[in-house]
Amino acid sequence: MTDIISNQHQQVTDLFSNIWKNYIEVTPSAHKIHQLLSSGKDLINDHVAYRTFDSAKVNLDKLAAHLINLGYKHSGDYDFSSKKLNAKHFEHSDTTLPKVFISELRVAEFSVAVQTIIKTIVDAIDESAIADQSFLYSGTHWQVSKEDYQTLLAESEYAAWVAAWGYRANHFTVSINHLDNYNCIDAVNAAVKAGGFPLNTTGGEVKGDALVKLEQSSTMADKATVKFSDGEAEIPSCFYEFAKRYPLDCGNLYSGFVAASADKIFESTNVAA
Repeated sequence: MTDIISNQHQQVTDLFSNIWKNYIEVTPSAHKIHQLLSSGKDLINDHVAYRTFDSAKVNLDKLAAHLINLGYKHSGDYDFSSKKLNAKHFEHSDTTLPKVFISELRVAEFSVAVQTIIKTIVDAIDESAIADQSFLYSGTHWQVSKEDYQTLLAESEYAAWVAAWGYRANHFTVSINHLDNYNCIDAVNAAVKAGGFPLNTTGGEVKGDALVKLEQSSTMADKATVKFSDGEAEIPSCFYEFAKRYPLDCGNLYSGFVAASADKIFESTNVAA
């Protein structure tokens, strides 16, 4: 049994190593901040987030299946009515491994034009690609035009982001609880800003508080070049988050998410910002 657990831990570690490499290709600031906050050893990653559509072919359960195969369990449900999203988070029994937060866009709640573009995107994905674990760091499997991107953007920043970037981590998250040189979110935010990295100020720099057992902040997404079918454009890519968790009455750290805070964190990739 020990060998099985050890092997599973290594499989998860290898998976997230590949996800991280794919993520920093378009989020170079995350690598720099990682070095800024580190005391010479690897940081503990609190959670990784994914975005998708609720289409049966690629819904959040399809993405989560790769994690469940590695020992993760469904641990919470969330609803974001204004952004028309469902979400779930998943945890591994090995608490040193990152939690995973997956959201999905409720496609049917959008205009026919948006639904048509999303259907074309989803139809272009090969089923065999979705079934492979590498799908979680595979990027786009389609081409979208600048015009279609703008059509999506007009109704949903989220939909436009998925169309442009596909299947990659939307963000990684530093666990402040496990940092050697910092023990509060304000100190982390100050260090990040001093390093020249702008923070998401929607709803305040710090989302949440000790009362809800979770404080979160995040950078604004990097800008990176996307190759659309009719040319290139520089748009927001991914961002880096910071989380401080507080203990429950039992003494264990709160491991869930706060929807009101997450709603503001989503806006770290907004083009308008």
